[in-house]
Amino acid sequence: MELSVRIGEAVLPNPVGVASGTFGYGSEYESLVDLNRLGAIYTKAVTLQPRPGNDIPRIIETPSGILNSIGLANVGVDRFIAEKLPFLSSLSCAVIVNVAGSSSEEYLRVVEKLEGHETVFGYEINVSCPNVKKGAMAIGTDATQVLNLVRRLRAATARPLIIKLSPNVTDIASIARVAEEGGADAVSCINTLVGMVIDTETGRPVLPAGTGGLSGPAIRPVGVALTWKVARAVRIPVIGIGGIMGPDDALQYLLAGASAVQVGTATFVDPEAPSKVLEGIGSYFEEKGFSCIDDIHRFSTV
Repeated sequence: MELSVRIGEAVLPNPVGVASGTFGYGSEYESLVDLNRLGAIYTKAVTLQPRPGNDIPRIIETPSGILNSIGLANVGVDRFIAEKLPFLSSLSCAVIVNVAGSSSEEYLRVVEKLEGHETVFGYEINVSCPNVKKGAMAIGTDATQVLNLVRRLRAATARPLIIKLSPNVTDIASIARVAEEGGADAVSCINTLVGMVIDTETGRPVLPAGTGGLSGPAIRPVGVALTWKVARAVRIPVIGIGGIMGPDDALQYLLAGASAVQVGTATFVDPEAPSKVLEGIGSYFEEKGFSCIDDIHRFSTV
């Protein structure tokens, strides 16, 4: 059985990664799980300058997931290189840096600073975070801005370039096609859905920012449907994200056309969730007689 996944000119050892923003920089989970079993760590977002993030509370529980408004809090690219990359370089899984910025110039400068470091497998370009006022989703909902950004980044790197798509658009397939046109090697689908919780005693939103990004089991059917739509619109690999709590959830994404998946919110409940997902995929493939990811795509009648 061969579960590796090609992204551009590079290969992920297996299709199960951990989603950006849910797994820190990897070291936070070192004592809890075997990180080398992962196909990839998609790091916490990295921006040009350090960001303190939004006011607290930043995370609240909802009936079927969580609503977060972290605001891309991170140490900045220089400290990431100095403080986080040394640990990440010790791992055998792929290290994919989630890159964010307030402008296309900031995205470009972050990638340029990371280019000299062999530890970096590739970049997941965050044009879909709904919790900041500039950049991110403001870029990812505009096809022209996405095209221009991807073209600039493609000219700056030969490493895998993955564009993380927002579900908060009229037609996600059109954004995916533009990313492919600009030179992206893959798209990840989806980031969180915009949501709000209101305190009925005060009449105010619970999150100081007002809205946040909804993740967890509630969004899995949306993620699967949009992955299905995107996979039929582009020729590049699609990485499915959203509400994957166990193997069956991940298999639904693969059947919808995804070539790989990311496990996020589930790791807050069970840090071993990504390993269990990988084991479950392996068992399913063995049961069905599949030898590679393409086999499950051929099997699907969706």
